[in-house]
Amino acid sequence: MTIQILFKIGAVGILVALLNQVLKHSGKEEHAYLLNLAGLIIVLSWIIPYIKDLFNEIMELVNIGMLML
Repeated sequence: MTIQILFKIGAVGILVALLNQVLKHSGKEEHAYLLNLAGLIIVLSWIIPYIKDLFNEIMELVNIGMLML
C-alpha cells in the first residue's frame, strides 16, 4: 500500500465533509446522505484490491503452516 492511497482517502474525506456541511445547512439532508454514500463507495472501490491481497497472503500463510504440520 502506497502513501498515495492514504492521501486520496484523506482528500475524499475532507471534500465529503465540507460538502456535507454545505448541503445540510442549505436544507438538503437527502443529498448530503447520498454524497456520504458515494464517498464511501469510492473509497471502498479503492481499498477492496488491497483487502483481497491481504486475504490471499493470509491464505498462503495458513496453507504453508498446514504443510509444516
